[in-house]
Amino acid sequence: MTVPLAVSANDTGLFDLTGTVAVVTGGARGIGRAIAQALSAHGATVAVCGRTVDRLESVAAEMRARGGRAVAIRADVTRDDDVAQLRDIVLGEFGHIDVLVNNAGIDPHYASLEHTTDAQWRQIIEVNLTGVYRCCRLLGTTMIPRANGSIINISSIAGHIGLKRQVPYAASKGGVEQLTRALAHDWAEHGIRVNAIAYGFVETDLTSEVVTHPHIGARLRARIPLNRFGTLDDVPGAAVFLASRAASYVTGHSLLVDGGWTAV
Repeated sequence: MTVPLAVSANDTGLFDLTGTVAVVTGGARGIGRAIAQALSAHGATVAVCGRTVDRLESVAAEMRARGGRAVAIRADVTRDDDVAQLRDIVLGEFGHIDVLVNNAGIDPHYASLEHTTDAQWRQIIEVNLTGVYRCCRLLGTTMIPRANGSIINISSIAGHIGLKRQVPYAASKGGVEQLTRALAHDWAEHGIRVNAIAYGFVETDLTSEVVTHPHIGARLRARIPLNRFGTLDDVPGAAVFLASRAASYVTGHSLLVDGGWTAV
């Protein structure tokens, strides 16, 4: 995909991703799945990746059933060989990568620092931060010869503000924010845009225990100006925008999708 130097205000195809190839990590469920489906709906060929093959195949099948072009590829972002194999499969089948969505992430630990082990710290940093670095290094670099591409790193409000009992997670997402800004500087000369999306509390199967908790959920909701948690319908618009020609002059930015949490 070649991004035009200027976009007309009358251009109705700003969000058309036809002809692009997108890779979405952590795409088997939740936010990753919603983003993958939206990119497909806007015309992208999507390689959806993760560690659970059955779920990945189901997501890819859903996109194909709607007329999209999609493949499911098992890949663990903590392993160089997995990500390299993912790269080789996508390039071998589709020839190029235009959009990389680094969504794979975990948040399994809810405790203050004195109750955090080295193993818990390493696990979260390895997936959430080093995994993004690894995918940018092995997948994002394939965009350099084409002098074009969009990398979208999935961050969190925890990368912008402190959240109680979330030190490893906040550190990992803060790292993603800075990686995004620095890489945007490095790769601007190659025509590659690098941005982040910082989501607030979104209702998924992974957050259900928190958002439905009678006390914690109510307290968190009261902190959100829109007075509700995000839904999966609120998720993909930002990713489609950053992947598309509509964002052709946007790089090094973190787009907050948080119901106004960080505006207070």
